[in-house]
Amino acid sequence: MSAVPKKHRPQKHFNRLIYFLPLGIALILGVALAKGLTLDPNTLPSALLGRQVPEFDLPPVKGRMQGLSSTDIKGEVSLVNVFASWCVACREEHPVFMKLARDGTVPLHGLNYKDQPDDAAEWLDSLGDPYTRTGADINGRVAIDWGVYGVPETFVVDAKGNIAYKHVGPVTEKVLAETILPRVEKLRNEASGAGTAEAPR
Repeated sequence: MSAVPKKHRPQKHFNRLIYFLPLGIALILGVALAKGLTLDPNTLPSALLGRQVPEFDLPPVKGRMQGLSSTDIKGEVSLVNVFASWCVACREEHPVFMKLARDGTVPLHGLNYKDQPDDAAEWLDSLGDPYTRTGADINGRVAIDWGVYGVPETFVVDAKGNIAYKHVGPVTEKVLAETILPRVEKLRNEASGAGTAEAPR
């Protein structure tokens, strides 16, 4: 039996590669999917984590007295909640924030996203206003600067004005108690420790 001519061997190897190519693609997609399933959709990464809040200055929601700016979110650990009257999920978390406001646990600021002034005012008037300050981001530009994917989203901001944590989706009692408030307490302890630390000699 005569040997296969050398000129036909490259074609044979190419045919084998074509045969195994779909299997390789399937394996790559499988690994990517498996990794994606391990990610928590409520803690989407943010390019701003650990960085200063963006510079902004917004007027208050209609009927409120105090607007919201980047300078207002400095000096103490606070929360910034991105909300809108047209957001169904915002209604789910609103009672949680109303209780938080009554308890006075941590300052909560509201960033009102792409809302009509009258709608936002009516929403807060009817459901209650848990916010220390509100900012009317009517065109949504400030939210974009914050890296907001959608509403609701809630940020934990440290005393220096750095974004320390971002929660995507409605805040539940469990999320507040087990994730957000422990971070607030940790940041407060860190700030207090830094403020009382003895100067090196």
